[in-house]
Amino acid sequence: MDGLNSLDAHWAWIVIGLVLATLEMLVPGVYLIWLAVAALITGALTFGLDLGLASQVIVFVSLALISVFSVRRFLRESPIVSSDPLMNQRGSRMIGQTAIITQAIEGGTGRVRFGDGEWLARGPDTEAGVRVRVTGTEGAILVVEPANLLPPGDSEQASPAEG
Repeated sequence: MDGLNSLDAHWAWIVIGLVLATLEMLVPGVYLIWLAVAALITGALTFGLDLGLASQVIVFVSLALISVFSVRRFLRESPIVSSDPLMNQRGSRMIGQTAIITQAIEGGTGRVRFGDGEWLARGPDTEAGVRVRVTGTEGAILVVEPANLLPPGDSEQASPAEG
């Protein structure tokens, strides 16, 4: 086992840094990358200054704490704003859209077709084939109400005039 004794410490830190950077890509969390940066800088300092093991550990821990807390503070003050906050919330994206009832809503539950799929729906009793509007979600269940296709106030104009 003479192979490990001939390994320079700076290469060990660089390998640790690269492994942590690779893990950051595989396991999202935004913390391993800062540990990887600390390990890579520790490797560079160990190569340039020929640090002992205790100094290497102190430098790594210090750099890791500084980088993690600095980035954490920066992200708290300037959060990353998503261009599409509902990206992974398909049900929430449907609110305000219309769907067609495929299985009559009886006793409060039924099924609706929205796009290319069918969803469980909850709402007032309604026959199949009726157009409904999605008003909310309860997990994977859409909350619907009959769609009012006429704007408010136009229902009087649409009805036949009384004699």
